Amino acid sequence: MEFVSGRTDWLPRSFASQLQPGLWGVLAILALFEAPRYQHFAEEFRAAPKFFASLLFMVAMIGVEVVIVQFVTVVLGIDWHSDTAPLPDTGQWLLLSLNDRLPTPITALLRARLVEMHDFLMLFMLLAFSVLFRCIPPPGIGLGARYCFTIALSRVLRFLTFASTILPAVRPWCAAARFGSTSPRHPHPWAQKYFVPYARNHDLLHQVIETDRAFAPQVNYPPEFSPDWGVLQFLVDFLRPMDARVHHGAAATSGAFSSFVIRPYGGCNDLAFSGHIITAALTACAWQEAFPGWASAMVWGLVFHSAQREVRERQHYSVDVVLALYLAPLLWRTTKFLWSRPPPPPSKREALGLALSQRESVLTKALKDGDLSAVREAVEDAEKEAEAVSTAGCKEGTDGDKAVRDEQMNKWLLPFGIGMILVLFVVVLTAFSVADEGGGFLKWRS
Repeated sequence: MEFVSGRTDWLPRSFASQLQPGLWGVLAILALFEAPRYQHFAEEFRAAPKFFASLLFMVAMIGVEVVIVQFVTVVLGIDWHSDTAPLPDTGQWLLLSLNDRLPTPITALLRARLVEMHDFLMLFMLLAFSVLFRCIPPPGIGLGARYCFTIALSRVLRFLTFASTILPAVRPWCAAARFGSTSPRHPHPWAQKYFVPYARNHDLLHQVIETDRAFAPQVNYPPEFSPDWGVLQFLVDFLRPMDARVHHGAAATSGAFSSFVIRPYGGCNDLAFSGHIITAALTACAWQEAFPGWASAMVWGLVFHSAQREVRERQHYSVDVVLALYLAPLLWRTTKFLWSRPPPPPSKREALGLALSQRESVLTKALKDGDLSAVREAVEDAEKEAEAVSTAGCKEGTDGDKAVRDEQMNKWLLPFGIGMILVLFVVVLTAFSVADEGGGFLKWRS
């Protein structure tokens, strides 16, 4: 609807934005209506601590990433981004060449913004809430825990990657447009000492390789501005705030942390790998595990469409997209333990069959020898072993006792389940608002 609205005469541009709250309302009503008939709230309750721990871990890692994104953007100064050419990208060349060879409608489809980040988040939420309708095995909260934990791990790997080597931006004008009024144009003192003198002087670089020491004299740059941020003072070196009075006059607040807004849209140098694509690919991995058919194939198709569009729009280099596409399945398989359920204990009949099969050679020999006492002894041993195996994990009581306990638990598990549904909807709406703001990053890069 977002793609079609505004492109036809019969559908206004605002239709999609008006339709989305309605769809979420319908989903919420269906989920609340189905909740009283859901029989697995006990499993959801046991998975809740893991979910909230994973959610906090994800939020914390995104916060760390925001700080590191700001650091790698401003450490070399705003002028470096404007003066440094983008890296050669053969993926961009390939897509440009295909534009000349493919039919115009196909090129228009490849360039179209069919799906955004919030669409992939919605796809995952539909998958997680489908546990209420018995479309996937419970617990649905366990699936959410795995998703949040995997995203958090991907963020850790991401900021370790792009903080290790700073790559020039795909759009060189981004830094000046977005950070020009809040960050210094000259390099950080660390870059002044360890990078700037050797960046363009091959002789000095050879000497650094031989001596393994930074020896070149530093150029006199303006001093660093250091406002008083209290307990957050350690962030000054990383975020490099600039005196607001330089641009906004003496009446402006001089470097107050509250006035120094760190936007959640990403930095202006290249951030390897693509955070949008790895999140979209993780959504596709979740769908593939739950529905390994045409539904997951469609989700993967949307992921690949978004991946090539990231390269077309110069949001990322091709290598960032390729890294995200193969890292996502690896991470998703690594975190499978967060949603895996132990197999149920075998029934007494199944356990007896397994125990007898293990004693097949003993029984065969006893029957050939006509030793009925040995046969009877082997069968009795197998029955004892089957009884022990089938009752393993059921030491808390009989089936009747378990049913009574489940009935007592359901009295307070149902309110817990309804409360969790409402909490999850609040979390989703918050994530949607951040994703929608993140979509506005194009205005900073264009």
